[in-house]
Amino acid sequence: MPLVLLSEWSGDAQLETIKIYSYTDTQMKRDAIEKATSSLNPLSQNQKVTLWQNDDELIKSLYGLL
Repeated sequence: MPLVLLSEWSGDAQLETIKIYSYTDTQMKRDAIEKATSSLNPLSQNQKVTLWQNDDELIKSLYGLL
C-alpha cells in the first residue's frame, strides 16, 4: 500500500511516523503469506465469506441505523 494513502487514511501528516507504523520484517511478511495461502483460508478454497449476512447489528451499523 502506498504510504501516502496510509497517511491519508490514518490522518497522520508525517510520512516518517507512518513508516514506523507500517514497518514489517521478513518474518511478518512470511507469516502473512502463509496465512493468505493456507488451505484453511476460506478465500483460497473459493468459499464465500458471508459473516455479515446473519449479523443484524452489523448491517444496521453499516446503514447508519444504530
